[in-house]
Amino acid sequence: MAYVAKCTNNSPPTPISFNNNPNNPLSFSPMSSSPPTSQPSSPPPPPVVLSPCAACKILRRRCVEKCVLAPYFPPTDPLKFTIAHRVFGASNIIKFLQELPECQRTDAVSSMVYEANARLRDPVYGSAGAICQLQKQVSELQAQLAKARAEVANMQQQQANLLALICMEMRQSPEPVWQPQLVDTTCFLDDATLSSPWEPLWT
Repeated sequence: MAYVAKCTNNSPPTPISFNNNPNNPLSFSPMSSSPPTSQPSSPPPPPVVLSPCAACKILRRRCVEKCVLAPYFPPTDPLKFTIAHRVFGASNIIKFLQELPECQRTDAVSSMVYEANARLRDPVYGSAGAICQLQKQVSELQAQLAKARAEVANMQQQQANLLALICMEMRQSPEPVWQPQLVDTTCFLDDATLSSPWEPLWT
């Protein structure tokens, strides 16, 4: 007796392929479905290695992605951070930049670097000594400018006095008398003079 197995699962039927072997005509085997071949994917791009900023390189620490000092201390200019760090210190610079909005941080870093340079040149007065020297130069230039303006005003006054004197002399001088010129009329002959020596030749 042959028993028929009933399928209890809902799996799709497996396709059957018949074997063409003449010795075993009733042999069959299920078809193996080959997976679809996928195209070879392109290799991923090489990772971009970012150089740490000058601040993190000098401090020998890892430069994170959102480093506060990275936009203002590039790795190509390490001397900039070295000077500022020597005078203010890295912690004070970071704290000062975090308290400022991003639109003012560039000017703040420039001011700190300038102050640090001035402090290294003049440890006593720092940038105040440079400011005093510039104010002295401004005062000297203002004095020179006032002197030049006074000289120009004096020259203009002298020119005005000279013009007034010339006009006064021209008014006081007597006007020249123009005498009429006598015209010699002897060279001109009237009609009577012309007719007297020429008498008619016939009577």
